[in-house]
Amino acid sequence: MLSISQVPSFSLTSVKSLRSPSSSSSSTLSVFFSFFPKVSRFVRASSGIPNLAACSKPESIPRVNNAGLKLEETVEAAVKAKIRLDSWISSRVHGVSRARVQSSIRLGLVSVNGRVVDKVSHNVKAGDEVNCTISELQPLKAEPEDIPLDIVYEDKHLLVVNKPAHMVVHPAPGNPTGTLVNGILHHCSLPCVAYSNPEDDSDEETLSDDEEMTSSSSLAASVRPGIVHRLDKGTSGLLVVAKDEHSHAHLAEQFKLHTIERVYISLTSGVPSPSQGRVDIPIGRDPNNRIRMAAIPGSLSRGKARHAASRYKVIETLAGGGSALVEWRLETGRTHQIRAHAKYMGVPLLGDEVYGGTKSVALSLLQRRVSRSDQEQILELVSRMDRPCLHAIVLGFEHPCTGEVVKFSCPPPSDLAEIVGLLRRSGREKVE
Repeated sequence: MLSISQVPSFSLTSVKSLRSPSSSSSSTLSVFFSFFPKVSRFVRASSGIPNLAACSKPESIPRVNNAGLKLEETVEAAVKAKIRLDSWISSRVHGVSRARVQSSIRLGLVSVNGRVVDKVSHNVKAGDEVNCTISELQPLKAEPEDIPLDIVYEDKHLLVVNKPAHMVVHPAPGNPTGTLVNGILHHCSLPCVAYSNPEDDSDEETLSDDEEMTSSSSLAASVRPGIVHRLDKGTSGLLVVAKDEHSHAHLAEQFKLHTIERVYISLTSGVPSPSQGRVDIPIGRDPNNRIRMAAIPGSLSRGKARHAASRYKVIETLAGGGSALVEWRLETGRTHQIRAHAKYMGVPLLGDEVYGGTKSVALSLLQRRVSRSDQEQILELVSRMDRPCLHAIVLGFEHPCTGEVVKFSCPPPSDLAEIVGLLRRSGREKVE
């Protein structure tokens, strides 16, 4: 099987418009969305708005703390192979997040065949007797902060946020304040929040994946509100946040099953070839640079990387082939997945200094292709570029309360729209 294969085309233009971009948007934003005239802030798979009345029904969602909940079961014979202890318990206890299950294990509240097990990755097999007591929710040391948030949608169970570039999702040693988590704590007036290992700042990574949860601390058992997935500091766009444990567990399961719709747009250094395809290359830690990931062919069988698949489509070729506007759809949610796959294809994202999309590369590709009148401006824009040109533009999922499929989208920020507008002036070719 080829690692990059052609696939049927897809386009954001199929998204039904229910709300147009704000009238205060910049002119460059309008230029950008001339190709996406039907992308809106909130859409649904069917007409109307979410059935919020259904959300208010007390029987629609459990309202218990779940602390002290006990599970005493034998691993069923249908389990033919070994399975992780935290995964098996999560499959048996509904409405409790996997992070909280892991916290229960680490606290010594789980035994297998009468022996306490505190390792979340411990494997169980058919016939093993498992006893588990769900732990109390643990408050986190993250202070609420009055930070302006761009709330795309909110109800009593979840909210969807348009994260700006340069905002870190959760507190970490180098970013203890000013994060999305701090802002959400203030907005929701709630005392605790789930976030993962502070040393692992990543994008396109779901907190429900095994790698993420095994590396997270026991503090991740707090899930009011819950960070279900993340975006890297430099990536802008949509994130969904759960306000209660049931919603957190439900959304995390959707991410685990890869049923969440995630669409990103990017600017690449050069143009991908072929113009559309599927990249199916495992991603693991770069052996030569521990701060970045790498697409490593053949590494899956050696256990050095995890399966990763991305579908891409070139929407427009810009500046005579110096760059391209590319749409990405993720089948998996690995750390830096798009950035690593783009580098593997030889077209790193514009502005991505870590993965090869440096300012010098951008200038070498663009300066000789743009008109003389635009060369000074392109030099200025490239010199100001301080993040990868990547934006999470569409997010769709099944609402954990109503069961309705909802879809949200938001326009890219002005820095990305401005450079797209300039590159279009220097040559633009739509790809059908």
